[in-house]
Amino acid sequence: MKIEPGSFVAFVGASGCGKSTMISLLEWFYDPSSGIRENIAMGVDVDSDGSGRDLQGVDYSMIEAACRAANVWEFLISLPDGLHTPCGTSGSQLSGGQRKRIAIARALIRDTSVILRDEATSALDTESEIVVQAALMEAATTTDERIKIAVTHRLSKVRYGDKIFVFYGGRIAEAGSHEELIKQEGIYKKM
Repeated sequence: MKIEPGSFVAFVGASGCGKSTMISLLEWFYDPSSGIRENIAMGVDVDSDGSGRDLQGVDYSMIEAACRAANVWEFLISLPDGLHTPCGTSGSQLSGGQRKRIAIARALIRDTSVILRDEATSALDTESEIVVQAALMEAATTTDERIKIAVTHRLSKVRYGDKIFVFYGGRIAEAGSHEELIKQEGIYKKM
């Protein structure tokens, strides 16, 4: 598998075929335990610019910009303690959509070169799905060189991807654009 900078690729296939395992090989998890501000600031490398700044030194305007782009700012400032509101262990005080939007803000504040989306809108109500999808589309278009990787069962979400990798039995069985995969008349077309 080769993924070019700036491309949007998708991993598709039946449950249990290896899509999320592939994402797990690529991602890094953080274990935030305090407020929402710290959770978002964790996206910034400590001393990333040589200034010696730590998580407490992350500029407020950076956090606001990332949260606005992730479509979570209005919600955060409405909380009793704003950005300092505890989010609970693993974000347990937040809804699924809120957790996902904060995760997007964490990626955006870092201006990361790769965005991984594993069933990013699954198990969300319709309204939250629309908001999270809008935030993801914003993230996908903010940096031309950013690689976007999506895992999904909903093929409509990836039909315009640069490349789609079809997983079957833990392996990549097919790869190509939507049009190329339809012409192959294989697993993807049956999906």
